[in-house]
Amino acid sequence: MDRSRPFPRRPLAALVTAAALAVSGTTALTSAARAADADLARNGGFESGLDGWACTAGTTVNSPVHSGTAALQATPAGSDHARCAQTVTVQPDAQYTLSGQVQGSYVYLGAEGTGTTDVSAWTRSAPHWQQLTTTFRTGPDTTRVTIYTHGWYGTGAYHADDISLVGPGGETGQPPAVPGGLTVGTVTASSVALSWSPVPGATDYAVHRDGTRVATSTGTSTTVTGLAPETAYGFQVSARNDAGESARSATVTATTAPGTGGGTPGLPPHALVGYLHATFANGSGYTRLADVPDGWDVIDLAFGEPTSVTSGDIRFERCPVSECPDVESDAEFKAAIAAKQAAGKKVLISIGGQNGQVRLTTAAARDTFVSSVSKIIDEYGLDGLDIDFEGHSLSLDADDTDFRNPKTPVIVNLVAALKTLKAKYGDDFVLTMAPETFFVQMGYQYYGTGQWGGQDPRCGAYLPVIHALRDDLTLLHVQDYNSGPIMGLDDRYHSMGGADFHIAMTDMLLTGFPVAGDADKVFPPLRPDQVAIGMPASTHAGNGHVPPAEVVKTLDCLTKRTSCGSYATHGTWPGLRGLMTWSINWDRFGGWEFQRTFDGYFG
Repeated sequence: MDRSRPFPRRPLAALVTAAALAVSGTTALTSAARAADADLARNGGFESGLDGWACTAGTTVNSPVHSGTAALQATPAGSDHARCAQTVTVQPDAQYTLSGQVQGSYVYLGAEGTGTTDVSAWTRSAPHWQQLTTTFRTGPDTTRVTIYTHGWYGTGAYHADDISLVGPGGETGQPPAVPGGLTVGTVTASSVALSWSPVPGATDYAVHRDGTRVATSTGTSTTVTGLAPETAYGFQVSARNDAGESARSATVTATTAPGTGGGTPGLPPHALVGYLHATFANGSGYTRLADVPDGWDVIDLAFGEPTSVTSGDIRFERCPVSECPDVESDAEFKAAIAAKQAAGKKVLISIGGQNGQVRLTTAAARDTFVSSVSKIIDEYGLDGLDIDFEGHSLSLDADDTDFRNPKTPVIVNLVAALKTLKAKYGDDFVLTMAPETFFVQMGYQYYGTGQWGGQDPRCGAYLPVIHALRDDLTLLHVQDYNSGPIMGLDDRYHSMGGADFHIAMTDMLLTGFPVAGDADKVFPPLRPDQVAIGMPASTHAGNGHVPPAEVVKTLDCLTKRTSCGSYATHGTWPGLRGLMTWSINWDRFGGWEFQRTFDGYFG
């Protein structure tokens, strides 16, 4: 179908339904509605945010609204029609009326899984609020129906409000009782083991950390991971079945054990990480490694690149004299590395970058990656490895839907390769990653191709890599630049340009978040000592630079909970490791403003 002409999937049925309703004047409460009928849609007015709804690209707004104080706003994209849906319990062989107020172009309201004929109503253009209504009868075995609204590809934002599904309620039974006996077991620096008493009729249990659901379990025990050392947490558990969820149990508290500094001896509590252009020159000019100021604690040599996208064969070719007249000799370069290490600094090889696409599609490529990266590390005596895969290096296959159990070869092979390197070089091996927001925080809304297909398969694709290596990972410094708007945990979009963006993006890493809105698939938080904030060193270095004063506000908010703006963080993290910047060369070009400001901030 040509997406420039958004006709409905079932145009005849939709038009017949709309015509019949126009003649009869049917409303949400039809004359056929019986006394036992009720509105079964949960949060149909969106007064409680997106509670009850699963949306691919939705948020709530205070204007325009049809009634109350909130409405849905969803924005279709080139490969996503911004669907919001919820599943409702119904009775078999019963009549239902679905109704809602919409505003925008090509807005749909429908029901699927009816057991008879799935239905929808739509409007080509609704510059003001317009009611859409349709009816259906459930099949003889139907107990659940999914209701939804969506727009059409690339036609702009639409709004929806006051969605109702009127008809007889399903036989839902009773939610289970509140669990008792919640007890703390083994506690480590990053995890707490919990157990509780079984509840009759419960099909599974939800575990909450400081009010946020972080895990589910079909049994009566679990271990919550990804916690910060020497930090107190409160835990509760609730029981669930098809009828709903119980109230939460009494809270038990646990304080994690002291940490080990992220498993990397020699890395200071607060660190500055910078990329040094070692293989190319650009407008910033070449900077010799020996001339890098002592304020830089981790120096990433940019870049090691593959001989071809799928070879796994990584080469580190230092900048030629013809391009970098001031380049040092190999002997001088190696001596500078040793001198930095003697001063307590870490020097890493960074793999990838904008032009270095790496796709480990085969076991052979995986093994070649390990051997070629090892050769670089050994030749230069480096401390570890930074993964800066961008572009199309990582993407998810259509059937790869759970970040905890990845199936895609390029993901599985990368994880295996990094684990092999970590095992080879031991606990002192420094492993860092520099993904873009699209591959990490965007996973809060979307993951891979999505439940209905059509999404960018790269979305959230770093999450399985980070999760699999969270016990081996020294630092994650997401690139908070060259990014589009990203939805934060407040379900609002945040854009580059100030402290708010850095605060919201970092809070997501330190709090954890449900992936693609699935409360049963929560990406656990990273430890604060594993997180640094990535940003350009100057306006020349990348899109998204903010003045140092805004970065100071970011650090004050996250580590002291002062100078915070509109975004409310979910904690305070004085152990936040530090900052990463692209790049050391551009900071030198700008008079070392970044290094001087933040080396002074951390003391």
